[in-house]
Amino acid sequence: MFEWLFTVEGWMSLLTLTILEVVLGIDNLVFLSIASQKLPPHQRPIAQKIGLLGALGLRIVMLALLVWITKLTYPVFSIGSFDFSWRDIILILGGLFLLYKGTAEIHEEMEGGEEGPQKSYSASFFGVIALIMVIDFVFALDSIITAVGMTTFLPVMVAANVIAIAVMMLAAKPIGDFIARHPTVKMLALAFILLIGVALVADGLGMHIPREYIYFAIAFSLGVETLNILVKSKRRRLSKIEKTDVEQP
Repeated sequence: MFEWLFTVEGWMSLLTLTILEVVLGIDNLVFLSIASQKLPPHQRPIAQKIGLLGALGLRIVMLALLVWITKLTYPVFSIGSFDFSWRDIILILGGLFLLYKGTAEIHEEMEGGEEGPQKSYSASFFGVIALIMVIDFVFALDSIITAVGMTTFLPVMVAANVIAIAVMMLAAKPIGDFIARHPTVKMLALAFILLIGVALVADGLGMHIPREYIYFAIAFSLGVETLNILVKSKRRRLSKIEKTDVEQP
């Protein structure tokens, strides 16, 4: 079971898979940060941790069923020239759900109910946890199928997922707090969810969109928004200094 610890191949597989899982986890991290905003501030870190632990358990179960996972790529029906597997169906449904959820969140953020945008914490605690686990399943499916093709060491796959989830746990609270403090970043994150939803549907339909394009778009948008935040912060400081100078005799 631990023979891989004494092989270069085992350690290289662990490093590669860990990086892959962490990078692919960025999508999930953005979504769980948005999902947890529906809860009161004191419940968010707990829901994120429980949701991620549950997601880790789900991933380990998926890894233990490697034969079943690989069979998800076999066609189950065809429409015209398109062959659909269970993987394709899961990705399409997951993508459509993200499109719905992102659109609904944007509507609520901008329009709200009849009285406009409201700060309400009406979501169920366990509902948010379940949502985090389900979305992680959709996001993790592709990376696990990729992992099956990259290594034959089950302990390596499990270790890579444990490390990735640990990194997500550490990053979830600061990212969630940052999104909560900056409404424009939240809107940007919701736009990312729509983008990821489109990518998942496209993958399910056999039109793969390279993730590098998506990550570049996200990184570029975040870079622009970071500059906007810095400029706004600088203006605020200058305004305070000017106000102080005027008030002094």
